Amino acid sequence: MPESGQKSQGWECIESTGAPPFTTRRLFRHVDGTLREWLSRKHRKDLIAREIGLAEALGKLLVRCLWLPRELNWWIGSLFAVGALLFAAASALSLSPDLASALSLSATDVNVIYFAGSIPFTTAAYLQLYQAANAGALPDEEEDSESRRKLLGWKPLDAGWLSCALQFIGTILFNFNTLDALLPGLSWFETDLLVWIPNYVGSILFLASGYLAFIEICHYYWGWQPGNLSWWIGSINLLGCIGFMMSAFFAFTAPGPEVDWIVMVSVAFTLQGAICFFLGAVLMLPETVREEDAATVKQIPG
Repeated sequence: MPESGQKSQGWECIESTGAPPFTTRRLFRHVDGTLREWLSRKHRKDLIAREIGLAEALGKLLVRCLWLPRELNWWIGSLFAVGALLFAAASALSLSPDLASALSLSATDVNVIYFAGSIPFTTAAYLQLYQAANAGALPDEEEDSESRRKLLGWKPLDAGWLSCALQFIGTILFNFNTLDALLPGLSWFETDLLVWIPNYVGSILFLASGYLAFIEICHYYWGWQPGNLSWWIGSINLLGCIGFMMSAFFAFTAPGPEVDWIVMVSVAFTLQGAICFFLGAVLMLPETVREEDAATVKQIPG
């Protein structure tokens, strides 16, 4: 970081905003008078500078983003969508035993689908963490051309990186809990220890991650920005995190026979959360589209 008052490449930060202790928006001024707005989410994901609206994303950009394999953001969104779709399918099958029976799927088979869904979730979460760890320098910072790529990074005061880190750990716990659910003959205590606890802790981490991603977009602890595609992504994903948290809350196993309605409520919240994550992942794809006319700077009037 340059010394106080020093400008790197002619840029100086003149304004900063964010929900303390995080800074998620900065305004930089160049010595020639131009202004550049820096947004944390767009910086770490290397997105186009201007805000995209939901209508534009769905009406103009969705088709263009269906196949962009050279873009890391496309892989992240696609993998999250696949994982969410598998979780939704497994939840729907759990809520419809007749459908599962018609497809010759046992309860174990359904749990295998949950576990399969956790793999792309973890892969996408790691790619997102890797992306955040290797985000470029700020305009007023010197770019280190010799720096090595970081596998995880350490930026605890960066809302975006911290959100990605907590989400990645949460997905690993979901790997364990969905895998342990395949073990036969578990007692109620073993189920709580091996399945419920990783599920509950992972859901807490997901909820914290979702809220950090939300404030990274809003720049405050709460915000209403329906004209901003990123806000829709953060809001829908936060609803998904709440769904997973509620599912984990009802998934606690007590001694004695299962209470059917509690199990169904838990699975229903998993389904709701998975649908939200799928929608959020699909909306991440239009963010990936790059446009030649996207301006990153604006001139000071006069």
